[in-house]
Order: sequence, then C-alpha cells, then structure tokens
Amino acid sequence: MFGVRHMGRGGWHGRGGFKGRGGWQQSDLPSADDAAAWFAGRLPDGWFTEPPTVSVDREEIIIIGTLPAVEGEFEDDAAKAAAESGRISRFREETRDERIDIARQAEHRYGRKVAWGAKTGSTEELFTTLSAPVMTRLRQPERLILDTLVDAGVARSRSEALAWAVRLVGEHADTWLAELRDAMSKVDDLRAKGPEFDS
Repeated sequence: MFGVRHMGRGGWHGRGGFKGRGGWQQSDLPSADDAAAWFAGRLPDGWFTEPPTVSVDREEIIIIGTLPAVEGEFEDDAAKAAAESGRISRFREETRDERIDIARQAEHRYGRKVAWGAKTGSTEELFTTLSAPVMTRLRQPERLILDTLVDAGVARSRSEALAWAVRLVGEHADTWLAELRDAMSKVDDLRAKGPEFDS
C-alpha cells in the first residue's frame, strides 16, 4: 500500500535501498525501505487526505501530503491559487511543532534530514529543504554551456545553471531514468544474494 522512492547516485531506484555493496550504495546508512509506512503510521490521521508521498536519498527524506481542496467560488485561477497557497501556509504554521517532533524521531531512525511539503488543487509547496553541494569538474565545452545559460539570463550563476540542466534532464528522461533505477535495483538484489568473500 505504501511505497518509498530511493535516490542513489544516479537517481531514484527501487526497493533495493541501501543494502547492496556496490558503488552507488551507502551501506553505512540505515535502510529507509519502510519510511513511507512509518510516516503513514506516525502522522496524525487528520493531516492529509491520502497517504503522503515519501522520497528518500542519501541525505534527506521529503514528505509531501495532500490537503483538502479549497472550496468556494473564485474570481479567476490566480485567486484560487492564492487560496490554495493560504491553506498550505495555515497547515505549515498549525503543524510546525508536531512536524519538528516527528522529524527528530525520523532523523534518529533513518540517519537523514527530514523536509516537508504540501499540495492542494494545482498548488504544491515545499517547506525548508536541504540543498546539498555536489562537486564536479567540467571541461571548457561544458563550462561554455553553463556560461551561455548565465549570459542569457536563464540562470544567475554556473551552479544555478547546472541545477537547471539537471532538472531539465529529469523532466525529459523519466522513462530512461526509471529503467536505469530498475536495473540498479536488480543489481543490488543479485549482489546481495551472491557469496560472501573473506577480505
């Protein structure tokens, strides 16, 4: 009934989690395979209209829940969006103390930071989330691409341009990334079933 999405070095991958012994896993981290079920049981019953979406990577767990729809007549889409944003803001303020307590418990259990988000209607907002630095070395052709995005005003810096490029790939390569995650999960499972060798 409940599922959790894991993100390895290359992206989200399946229920193999962090149990494997290969290059992209973090075997020293607690497994978060049961995170979605844990949060579904731990969260107050009245918070969300359905089980929340729980996403996990090596640094962070993000919980996004659906709030009741905003009812009533609105002048236009902008007014409705404002009402939805207001509902999310109210939920954020009213649940702050309890969310902090739940986050502390989850951080102790899973060894990762916890962030929250909420959505209603067509509006979705993430609360404070972790921004993890990722170091990389780029040759001049790649740097020129980033500089072009900066010069064109698409991004304010090379780091922002790189983040924009990663988001763009994620939006347009969902099928390929899903296949890659599935393949990574199968490798995890096969490796876990393999023989143990003394070092």
